[in-house]
Amino acid sequence: MSYAIIGFGKIGHALAKAFARNGIEVAVATTRDPQSFAADAAAIGQTILPKTLAEAVKADVIFLAVRFESHPEVVKALPDWEGKTVIDVMNTQAPLEDLGGFPSSAFIARAFAGARLVKGFNHLVAAVLGQDPAVQGGRRVVFLASDDDGATADVGALAEKLGFAPIKLGGLLDGGLLVHARGKNWGELIFKDLVTFAR
Repeated sequence: MSYAIIGFGKIGHALAKAFARNGIEVAVATTRDPQSFAADAAAIGQTILPKTLAEAVKADVIFLAVRFESHPEVVKALPDWEGKTVIDVMNTQAPLEDLGGFPSSAFIARAFAGARLVKGFNHLVAAVLGQDPAVQGGRRVVFLASDDDGATADVGALAEKLGFAPIKLGGLLDGGLLVHARGKNWGELIFKDLVTFAR
């Protein structure tokens, strides 16, 4: 299984740290030349591989961590997203009316037609997401929402490999709303930093 992070801002860096912490290779890409952020990638760890956007979208599992407004450019990087698992880590404050009445995750699923789309990892701010998810004997929670149960299970397994405790919220419409930042009305779980402890 191959992994990529598209977008290398604060959230992209935080995700890359999680991969580096666990010694898992991941490609990182932006619309810029990889040499322009190669030093940043190297500073995080040797498993963080700077790539072009065209190279990065060849991965099986892709974290979408660009600005929401930039996602159409990523969509165009592949003629067909069939067979790809896309993890939507983006947040937008666009009102639901601007998204056809859908939470952002359901809106994005339509844009990346054919992909197995999972909303996840977006409810934590970058400074928290980048920390070791092992907290006082427990594990930091990441919420996952998807209309594809198989994709949720696969992303949940990856979250566990990265040290997190995945919790499934349901489909993109209902579960997506719980972690959707929309205008001045926030989803009930957005930016909640929770830790779970094994019994």
